[in-house]
Amino acid sequence: MSEDLTVDPLVVFTPSGKRGRFPAGTPVLTAARQLGVDLDSVCGGRGICSKCQITPSYGEFSKLGVTVADTALSAWNKVEQRYQDKRGLIEGRRLGCQAQIQSDIVIDVPPESQVHRQVVRKRAEVRDITMNPAIRLFYVEVEEPDMHKPSGDLERLISAIQTQWGIKDVQGNLRILQQLQPILRKGEWKVTVALHIPDDAGPARLIHVWPGYSDTKIYGLAVDLGSTTIAAHLCDLKSGDVVASSGIMNPQIRFGEDLMSRVSYAMMNKGGDQEMTRAVREGMNALFAQIADAAQVDVSQIMDLVVVCNPVMHHLFLGIDPFELGQAPFALATSDALSLQAAELGLNLHPDAGLYLLPCIAGHVGADAAAVALSESPNTSEDLVLVVDVGTNAEILLGNTEKTLACSSPTGPAFEGAQITSGQRAAPGAIERVEINPDTKEPRFRVIGSDIWSDQDGFDKTVATTGITGICGSGIIEAIAEMRLAGVLDPSGLIGSAEQTGSPRCIADGRTNSYVLWDGSADGGPVITVTNPDIRAIQMAKAALYSGARLLMDKFGVDTVDRVVLAGAFGAHISAKHAMVLGMIPDCELDKVSSAGNAAGTGARIALLNTKARRDIETTVREIEKIETAVEPRFQEHFVNASAIPNSAEPFPILETLVTLPNVNFNTSSGDAGSTGGRRRRRRS
Repeated sequence: MSEDLTVDPLVVFTPSGKRGRFPAGTPVLTAARQLGVDLDSVCGGRGICSKCQITPSYGEFSKLGVTVADTALSAWNKVEQRYQDKRGLIEGRRLGCQAQIQSDIVIDVPPESQVHRQVVRKRAEVRDITMNPAIRLFYVEVEEPDMHKPSGDLERLISAIQTQWGIKDVQGNLRILQQLQPILRKGEWKVTVALHIPDDAGPARLIHVWPGYSDTKIYGLAVDLGSTTIAAHLCDLKSGDVVASSGIMNPQIRFGEDLMSRVSYAMMNKGGDQEMTRAVREGMNALFAQIADAAQVDVSQIMDLVVVCNPVMHHLFLGIDPFELGQAPFALATSDALSLQAAELGLNLHPDAGLYLLPCIAGHVGADAAAVALSESPNTSEDLVLVVDVGTNAEILLGNTEKTLACSSPTGPAFEGAQITSGQRAAPGAIERVEINPDTKEPRFRVIGSDIWSDQDGFDKTVATTGITGICGSGIIEAIAEMRLAGVLDPSGLIGSAEQTGSPRCIADGRTNSYVLWDGSADGGPVITVTNPDIRAIQMAKAALYSGARLLMDKFGVDTVDRVVLAGAFGAHISAKHAMVLGMIPDCELDKVSSAGNAAGTGARIALLNTKARRDIETTVREIEKIETAVEPRFQEHFVNASAIPNSAEPFPILETLVTLPNVNFNTSSGDAGSTGGRRRRRRS
């Protein structure tokens, strides 16, 4: 298809998802500023500070409807070369103030170029874990060499381990062999060894040898490799303590915010899967260096690694083309747990560090869901518990001691602030809590970085540094639910006009209306609105989530659940009441809705610190029944019903005892348009 030269080039920024058209020759920094993209620049675009570094992406992005040519940006210039010569630029990076837009382009703003950096809310949950790590230290006294009993130093070391510790099958490698003789002699034939001891019948591996007695610290990493964020917990393998936690944005976001976009990128671009594999491994190495530095630990002290992830991330991390996961029957290359060495994947830890990946449950229910099952144990629950790991791709488990069912549901990135007009990821300055007065329709809110509501004294002072920059996932959930409760949003998802709602905050926006949450234009700040396209994005996401849960309930033969557990970084910050008003989760007593925090990360820590748990989850996974939403005939029916707020077909009797949902209808073609009665939604019999 020939390019329409009369249309200005389209620019799409990731991870924000903001897009717009700009005349050819517009600097990337200028486009970012006009769109409100968080791109830093201290020198004001003079090419001095290099804060505005960006990463352009080339190829076909089917999800975005963009094909990016190699000539989409202006050629490398003298200013960029001067900076490259003096300080160096990461390969593929450009300076946003120098690179000019020539044609359609997708541009990633890396974390270090963002003014308000991501707050990755994946903290380590407090949990009692039985310590049985794969890596343990042993002090060994080795027999000295004897001409009359010829044997090698390695053989005598292994024999001493077997005799003194009862560990029968021990193996060393060439690296250990190359270092062994001077270490034995320096320690006067007394050494401390680090052994990797699997829980199964496999051989133990010599990881490290120190002269004499050593009480050195050894560490392991539990990593939750998500499609949006990568979170890691650095654990002391002796005490089990979490000594540091950190996270970064998944650098693969520039290839697509959701999983199918990345599968599509791999299918449409030769070598695209390898490109994404390199990106995620480089991101993980950067994270490992960052977390080790924070804990003042050398990366060579990190000797074990456990990773949990969804199936697409699993394949891309391992360097496997995810092509088969993009089409039925969604075949995995392997669903079994994997025990590898980190060096095989180019990960910069101890050279012989182990790497364990939890098993995947099925084609689109991965090792992250297995980790949630390990953490929350729905299979041992006496009551019926629904566990929902809310993210770009939601994993859902429903179970009790009778059986456990699982499915995944493609919710997309809307819950994390993407595809939302004023949306952003969770960072200082983002609106995260919202309340709307049902009488005046006036809002108040809280932003990340401040504990004060916007209508309280001192609020302006607490946000003076960060400003009010946008709205994150938990904020948009509460805003839409509050709009429904205040009667400015009808059950179908339409925002009323100023005349229909009696509020000047409802403004005309094209053929629909928007609700003004914050107008900072007087001070040069943004106008933060909730638009009808925003409502639609959340409706689609929450309908996918609810439909997955409802399918599992159908398969279980129930219409209600006893408990709901919200997991995931985003799930930990969702208000149960607002989630139920939206119809994200089934009707349930609010005190029976709890947060498990980052359950996938907790499951990874359990597997890191207790090798028996690895065997347990491998057994449990084989007993979980997988439901494939893509081929279930009732999924579409549930999805359509769940698109309404909260639901067009299913009653929410418990919710109706807690809140009043105004009976409003803003469809101008309807006879009762603009009705604002305070009646509760009628239950269907």
